[in-house]
Amino acid sequence: MNRREFLKLAGITGIGLSIPFEISPVPAGGAVSSETKLAVATGSSPSEITKAAINAFGGIRKFISRDDIVVVKPNMAWDRLPEQAANTNPEVVAAIVRLCYEAGAKKVKVFDRTVNDARRCYAQSGIAEAVRSAGAAVSYMDDRKFKDMKIGGEAIREWPLYQEIIEADKVINVPIAKHHGLAKITMSMKNWMGVMGGDRSRIHQKLDRSLVDLSLVIKPTITVLDAVRILTANGPQGGSLADVRKLNTVIVGTDQVAVDAYGATLFGMKGSDLGYVRIAAEAGLGTMDLSKVNIIKIDV
Repeated sequence: MNRREFLKLAGITGIGLSIPFEISPVPAGGAVSSETKLAVATGSSPSEITKAAINAFGGIRKFISRDDIVVVKPNMAWDRLPEQAANTNPEVVAAIVRLCYEAGAKKVKVFDRTVNDARRCYAQSGIAEAVRSAGAAVSYMDDRKFKDMKIGGEAIREWPLYQEIIEADKVINVPIAKHHGLAKITMSMKNWMGVMGGDRSRIHQKLDRSLVDLSLVIKPTITVLDAVRILTANGPQGGSLADVRKLNTVIVGTDQVAVDAYGATLFGMKGSDLGYVRIAAEAGLGTMDLSKVNIIKIDV
């Protein structure tokens, strides 16, 4: 039984929908090894390093099955060009879409709740055009599809989340690594703000704890962190190319905490320097200590 079928049988739809903690996307063919692992690929082609990192992690078929409905969730919240590193690299996102279809996915959906005008963000980021060319279904988020969910966290008890990400068979989180004024760095866990409805500014008072609360119910099948270009200052929107550093790197993992802890090192920081990473690790949601992570490095 896949995740979508379970939700239908359980009747988890409409206002007040709630998903128990243990219901999370499970990779095709069984669970991932208990050993925490990351694949880090570097090279000049965003598409090729994305494929190389996923292949080093076991290949896309380890995670995506035939007839899956997959949500690929990038960050495309800002009216910025790819060179400005405010949104996920479009070539990275398109490569993931193509891999999902190669694995037999029935449909791949791409969307984000933007901060700037959605039509401009989708176009300027280059993501909409790139993923449509790869066969993805691109949509603007529909307010009617946000449904109240019981989160049960310390900071967020209940919040409207986008139904399509909850009902998908598999979810691939594709954030960009960049500076953020409040969170210090925005990466995997913070990318879930893009599926929140309502007034998201309300969580800023307890931002770190809130991001961990969201991660209790939104658990990706796999995370692909885009560090082709990173935004080192004036995030999350940026604008100046002087704040952009090109690393030509993609990081892949199934542990959001480990992915974000490694991402912190790209900025000269440790995972423990980020409140949400530290809280998530303390809550048992993943591994922050990179000395306990098997890191596979590939140069393409």
